[in-house]
Amino acid sequence: MSTSTLKPGSKAPAFTGLDQNDQTISLKDFDGRKLILFFYPKDNTPGCTAEACNLRDNYGLLRENGFEIVGISADSASSHQKFISKFELPFPLIADTEHKIIEAYGAWGEKSMYGKKYMGIVRTTAIVDEKGKIEHIIPKVNTADHAQQILDLYA
Repeated sequence: MSTSTLKPGSKAPAFTGLDQNDQTISLKDFDGRKLILFFYPKDNTPGCTAEACNLRDNYGLLRENGFEIVGISADSASSHQKFISKFELPFPLIADTEHKIIEAYGAWGEKSMYGKKYMGIVRTTAIVDEKGKIEHIIPKVNTADHAQQILDLYA
């Protein structure tokens, strides 16, 4: 499934994954709340750090606006623990090492770097509404100001 098949109003793919503390997180845990699912390529890389820290810096504001936040990458739980600790991230990160959630949300695809093509995580954010439906898909994430990019969708 690619992001092109996930459209606003469609049912969000159900998922269950383990976070940095090996705690289970499922889509159903967020029933009745808006959920920001941000898919990012790699812990401790410049763009991913900028995005995570921007969401961290605006965490209170996003929560006041009714949002919960969960980050997802293919990194291990121990990598996520270090990333969270280093940058004091207040939200969980799911270790989707088998790409099940990443692929279900269309965030796995062909990328290109220095002329080489490879498969990897395509930075994408999905916003799921209180009833488990896709409200927005953000395929072009502004890593430096992602929180405002999200809030602007509701302005």
